[in-house]
Amino acid sequence: MDKSMQVIAVYLLSHIGLIFFMYPTDIIESLSVGHWCAILLGFACHVAVIAIYTKGLSYFKSQSIIDIFAGAGKALAWILLLPVSLYFLMMLILTVRAYAEIVTIIFLDSTPLWAVMALFLAVAGLISFMGVEAMFRTGLLAAILFFPLLLFVLSVSFQNADWHYLYPIMDKRSASFSFVLERPYLLSFFAFAGGFLFLGFIPPYVPYKRRAVLWTTPVLLPFFFVSVYVPLLTFGRNTAVQFQFPFIMAVDTADISWLMFDRVTMFFMITVICFALLFISLVMWKTTLMIRRVLPFVRPDLASLLLAAVVFVICLQIPNWKMVERLFWWNTYLRLYVVAVIPLTTLVLGIRRRRKGAAGI
Repeated sequence: MDKSMQVIAVYLLSHIGLIFFMYPTDIIESLSVGHWCAILLGFACHVAVIAIYTKGLSYFKSQSIIDIFAGAGKALAWILLLPVSLYFLMMLILTVRAYAEIVTIIFLDSTPLWAVMALFLAVAGLISFMGVEAMFRTGLLAAILFFPLLLFVLSVSFQNADWHYLYPIMDKRSASFSFVLERPYLLSFFAFAGGFLFLGFIPPYVPYKRRAVLWTTPVLLPFFFVSVYVPLLTFGRNTAVQFQFPFIMAVDTADISWLMFDRVTMFFMITVICFALLFISLVMWKTTLMIRRVLPFVRPDLASLLLAAVVFVICLQIPNWKMVERLFWWNTYLRLYVVAVIPLTTLVLGIRRRRKGAAGI
């Protein structure tokens, strides 16, 4: 049974949950003007990676990425998937630690950081333990419940926009793409690289149509633009670049007297944190799947519990936000590996499989 709608919902929500916090900061730091160039370039890379990855997967019917690489040889599978497992672990640590601090800064300032992290891991661990099908049904339900709220927040976030800040449209630096190899722009790929690998883990459990996912990717583009241009239009670049979370600050300036909450930010945070929890649970499920492939005697519940415990202990060792930023930068190398090597290797193995089939081997 085709479940493309569930896959599309999880694909969109897992990416949206990553867009609105660190991504605007990185893009605004990357350029003084012409931020649309940076956004479009990153998004074009994302679409290309999705197309290459899903094309490679299409040659292997109902096989996960683990089975595909294992079929090419155990040694190759170890070499290719070990960095992926490390990347997943880093993603869990960084996402839980960063989002817990964001929550405490914005509206739970009296709650201990460890309690928020424990809550995130408990909820995400429970969702991942329920299984991938339950997770995807949860994603579809979350999209139905929270997507209208998100659209409402995004629409009112333009309340204080000054459209003169759109100009100038471009300068020499943005036109030459000289910012591409600089640290802020490389960090921005966190929003693009975090959520697409699950498409290679789910074919044995959740069948979907490749074209349906590809046609959905443009839906994300407005969210990338809004996350960057709302703070730019509200504060101007010189002020927006000073904020740790510029989009949150811009949303917080919106004043709507008839809301049941004092701040529009509450609506936004509730929505995006739900999406982030779905993303964390998805990464936990993928990591648990890889653990059980190496250690098949470990029960799924025990693997999830041990993974959550390891992530929690490591998160407790991160003292401040500067260390979080440093870890984000260190994780860039694994992120670039995941974006470049895994999709291309999958495509190469798929083409080789097709040629062998055509030759009758």
